[in-house]
Amino acid sequence: MRIDKFLKISRIIIRRTVAKKACDAGRVKINDKVAKAGDEVNIGDLIEISFGDDTRKYKVLEIREQVGKKEAQDLYEIVD
Repeated sequence: MRIDKFLKISRIIIRRTVAKKACDAGRVKINDKVAKAGDEVNIGDLIEISFGDDTRKYKVLEIREQVGKKEAQDLYEIVD
């Protein structure tokens, strides 16, 4: 699944266009590599996102095409 779509479905970033812009700006990394919006994300990948001065890391646990709002957090875990 594309990283911009995963970020939207998992609700880490609410809109896909915002996720794409974050990728294009170099703020998103997959396994320590700067990600483009079309890069594939797989189970077990480590996603790192820079929000201003804050950086957050997420581990991909599951990939699904559709998910409800309550189940969105089951797709990843926050890594510190």
